[in-house]
Amino acid sequence: MKTSFLIGLRVGFLRTLSTAMLLWFTTLSTAQAHEVLPSIGDMRVDGGTVTFDIRANLESFIAGIDLSEVEDTNETAQADTYDALRALPPAALEQRFTEFWPQMAAGITLSADGTALTPTLTDVTVAPVGDVELLRTSSFSFAADLPAGAQSVQMGWDSGFGVLVLRQMDVPEPYDGYLEGGAISEPIALAGGNQATGWETFVDYIPVGFDHIVPKGLDHILFVLGLFFLSAHFRPLLLQVSLFTLAHTITLALAALGYVQLPGSIVEPLIAASIVFIAIENVWARGISKWRPFVIFGFGLLHGLGFASVLGEFGLPEGTFVAALIGFNVGVEVGQLFVIAVMFLCIWQALRIDRGANEMGRAFAMYLALLVSAVALSVLNPATLVTVLENPVWVFGAPLAGVFALCMVSIQLRDQPDAYRRLVAVPASLAIAAVGAYWVVERVFL
Repeated sequence: MKTSFLIGLRVGFLRTLSTAMLLWFTTLSTAQAHEVLPSIGDMRVDGGTVTFDIRANLESFIAGIDLSEVEDTNETAQADTYDALRALPPAALEQRFTEFWPQMAAGITLSADGTALTPTLTDVTVAPVGDVELLRTSSFSFAADLPAGAQSVQMGWDSGFGVLVLRQMDVPEPYDGYLEGGAISEPIALAGGNQATGWETFVDYIPVGFDHIVPKGLDHILFVLGLFFLSAHFRPLLLQVSLFTLAHTITLALAALGYVQLPGSIVEPLIAASIVFIAIENVWARGISKWRPFVIFGFGLLHGLGFASVLGEFGLPEGTFVAALIGFNVGVEVGQLFVIAVMFLCIWQALRIDRGANEMGRAFAMYLALLVSAVALSVLNPATLVTVLENPVWVFGAPLAGVFALCMVSIQLRDQPDAYRRLVAVPASLAIAAVGAYWVVERVFL
């Protein structure tokens, strides 16, 4: 089994869906001007020359934005430069990119059978300036001469250029790769044959699914925690998570097959609203109401469409579609269970004390230590954790610090009836609802 697949650095791609993504990137009907999207590269071999045709956001390259660290160019120090470049007419931007090319070429790794190749810029095409609220389509091509008898090629680029979807064209069983973090493709056989097997694809998509829950899926994390804080008992939690899983699996499969499609402008606010509903219901509900299973199932259908938008970035491999879909879902479920397990460990001692355990002093000291650690990490913001979490540390550290503080209060007031629910579960649910409400406003109006 290929190591690159095992570590989840690359995945197979469904050609028809990735082509659809390319057309979507070209028309740019929904992509906002400051949104960071993957670049798409098509590799072809003609005689003794290998050529790469790339669709990308040239303005972000020229501006020097590190695309591995941002999702919105407005959040960068180069935002003004980026906006100025977007306003340039095509000929001017083409000239700017041609001047920038030596710098970009230095960040491209290209080799044939282990021999380094020098990429040469062959074409740059920029569309006219259109709606400034939408991304502008640009493309460039580069080529390199192959050594005589070359059998394979490897390609990748610097992590600062962002994710690259790399597709081999015009050969049987072509290579498809999702290269991020400066990853280099595996050796791509020039004659084809690098398409992943069903088992490899299944394994590939597990980390992809997990990654889109932890750490990327903050809205899905909050929804799962909303389910958790209704009741920490196993049966109601299992029922809720199972219904949610079944529902999002259905719509994910239907959307991936092209039978269901809703724009993100509708799906994303509704997902945020589902977080608010579930969290607010926790305030007055003490168990699963007769309508909550149906509500969770309905919201699960929405979240499945949200996962489908993720898969829309890189598609599913045509020959191993089922294996990829199952692998992605397994990864999602492992991610959800991981979130539940972490939160259970966070509140476990407070729950035990609330249920009559007699280790108050030790539990209180433990929560005090955890609280101090969470606050310290949020303030110090270690670079390694930022890289792993793909967010500032406080995004995770501050909520955990809040939970630890609430658990300490719950332990102190353990003699009050239902202390854990009133002092931990309800305040946590209200905080989740507040974040969800902000996301609703942000996704509709901002």
